[in-house]
Amino acid sequence: MKRVVLALLILSCAVVVPAGDAPAVKLLRLPDGGVQPQVVVDKAGIVHAVFLKGDPRSADVFYIRSSDYGKSFSEPLRVNSQPGSAVAAGAIRGAQLAVGRGGRVHVAWNGSSTAQPRGPLSPEMPQDSPHNGVPMLYSRLNDKGMFGPQRNLTRKTFGLDGGGSVAADAEGNVYVAWHGQAEGASEGEGGRRVWLARSSDDGGTFAEERAIFDQPTGACGCCGMRLFTDSRGNLLALYRSAREVIHRDVYLLASTDRGETFRGKMLHPWEIGACPMSSMFFLEARGGLLAAWETAEQVFFSSIDLDSLRTSEIIPAPGEAGRRKYPVLAQNIKGRPCLSGQPAMAGVSRETFTGGSSLETEHQRASRAKLVTVKTRRSWKWK
Repeated sequence: MKRVVLALLILSCAVVVPAGDAPAVKLLRLPDGGVQPQVVVDKAGIVHAVFLKGDPRSADVFYIRSSDYGKSFSEPLRVNSQPGSAVAAGAIRGAQLAVGRGGRVHVAWNGSSTAQPRGPLSPEMPQDSPHNGVPMLYSRLNDKGMFGPQRNLTRKTFGLDGGGSVAADAEGNVYVAWHGQAEGASEGEGGRRVWLARSSDDGGTFAEERAIFDQPTGACGCCGMRLFTDSRGNLLALYRSAREVIHRDVYLLASTDRGETFRGKMLHPWEIGACPMSSMFFLEARGGLLAAWETAEQVFFSSIDLDSLRTSEIIPAPGEAGRRKYPVLAQNIKGRPCLSGQPAMAGVSRETFTGGSSLETEHQRASRAKLVTVKTRRSWKWK
């Protein structure tokens, strides 16, 4: 029976495993103090994970895998070919992971101030700043079981800040996306756009990056974004805008032609004159496609109809909002999607809901003294 693995908080991984008739969540510590895990389970049930180690300003990316659903893991394998070329600052800029055709592993990450090769320089920054020209880096697992030399995918864009993302499908397409600026763009966050580099040969080569949405939404500088491919090969993206400084709304982009063209829609507004350093997540569950994100210190989720870009009712995680961040979606052994996130200060927040025509939400918040459970039931309604 297939188990599902998800990243939970910053320091641990959570593995959903059978425990009698009810699923249980097992917390696993990353090797040697690793942080910011990203985890994928492929169709064969292999658990793939990447994480960061070392100085947050000059970190290394490591890859591990498990063929027994997290009971044991391989020895960590370094992904970046140049030591110290990753960055873990801010919990947003870490390595991202995708598994493509034939189980090939693809990893993308924000380069550090010492990373090579360099990207184009931003005219808005001092030209001699070590942070000017930081690259969006990529590597893939080769046929010998090693990661090849890291490659910079930023050929004409600059100002890399918030974390990029990577996705891959079963046909050999690999996509890496980030937000940044290019020559001729307006200054500041309002001039940022989402850029996509695409490979059609399993990451062997990439085309030059191109902007994929023509609306002048800007992009929240220090926020992450998310790419995702579904089982039909469709490509989706979530990112946060930065219109007129205060409009930091979540946008959905979708392509049904392997990244050639995109449609877009604003999912959720948020007026805030600051960068919330937030992240997003996708899941293709039995009940359909789901997305999760943060707005106004609360985590939200919704079902998405790809053909129309309509969403079901946007539902907040149960309980009072309060600096809830970093949502992650996964599917448990019963086919029920699970939503996890990091609340303010210590503790764990986990929300679980069923797919289909009804939605059942179980919220568990762990604290030092007690465990509180809240259940609600809602219907999915398209709008």
